[in-house]
Amino acid sequence: MNQGQRSGTWLLLLLFVSWNLTAVAGAAQDNQANPANPATQAKKNDSKKSKNDLEEIGNRNVGKGWNLFSLEREIALGKSLAQQVEQQSRLIQDPVVGEYVNRVGQNLVRNSDAQVPFTIKVIDSDDVNAFALPGGFFFVNAGLILATENEAELAGVMAHEIAHVAARHGTKQATKAELINWASIPLIFLGGPIGFGARSAAGLLIPLKFLQFSRGAEREADFLGLQYLYKTGYDPDSFISFFEKIQAREKSRPGTLAKAFSTHPLTPERITLAHSEIKTVLPARDEYVVSTSEYERVGERLRVLQNRGRVEDAKESKDRPTLRRTTRRAPTAEGTDPNEKPADQPEEKQDQDERPTLRRR
Repeated sequence: MNQGQRSGTWLLLLLFVSWNLTAVAGAAQDNQANPANPATQAKKNDSKKSKNDLEEIGNRNVGKGWNLFSLEREIALGKSLAQQVEQQSRLIQDPVVGEYVNRVGQNLVRNSDAQVPFTIKVIDSDDVNAFALPGGFFFVNAGLILATENEAELAGVMAHEIAHVAARHGTKQATKAELINWASIPLIFLGGPIGFGARSAAGLLIPLKFLQFSRGAEREADFLGLQYLYKTGYDPDSFISFFEKIQAREKSRPGTLAKAFSTHPLTPERITLAHSEIKTVLPARDEYVVSTSEYERVGERLRVLQNRGRVEDAKESKDRPTLRRTTRRAPTAEGTDPNEKPADQPEEKQDQDERPTLRRR
């Protein structure tokens, strides 16, 4: 075997090992996110029991698993992504709205397994959406607040997103992306435009998949989010009722659901499991928080702010100077109005006659 053949063999072996590492990492994340996987059920009995223990929330380390990101690196990543979001969005600066949404979110965070501090801001957008970036950078759209009927529904959506951060789904997804990058490095050594093109294509796909979580991850966020909602004192049934309402709205009026929100709809299977968990995992209580007077005041304030914005936009448009074009007509016979249109001349024909023409000498 000559030197070139030896090099090719080693490169193929490296490629094989790299892609197998990627597959192992992906399986590890999906297995952790889906506790019902038969292949891992026996090994995860203790972990599953701890996840059912509401008294241990905050000490359960639900974010453990294959992850190349330390918490410090995760926070730095989230901060960088949050800066991009803020540059591309318009935030609501109203202190009453911001303080209220932040307080609801921080109460949920205190009753969660999150290991990072949260920064919560409201985006001035009509889209029914909310998303939490790695490291605890959380954005709630005004449209989501106005689409809910009570505080428990709003808290349910926020609890689901907080659960994504607590379980570190974002950086686990990014870990997969980094492993794919590593696995594609040997493609460079193939040489020529084929190898370079394959490497470039692999790199372009990664950002598109950064926050699109697996089915197992969404399922785990439902499971944990219900617990956080319950421990904070809210009615857990509101978690399901809001998502069912959103699905019904999307069926009756397609396109009204935000694209980012529609990447993880509450499927019938997840609804059934959530109902089951409410009955079996969450002990019944005599009283739950459904809504507050402050929620009503903030909703009214948001509507006023949005209407004011529309009025100001309309006023600004109205106050802008407008230009009116006038047409100079040739002198006509005395006693006739130079701006009067001939009765037998159509509008289109008159416009054509008024266009400048070139005459050759």
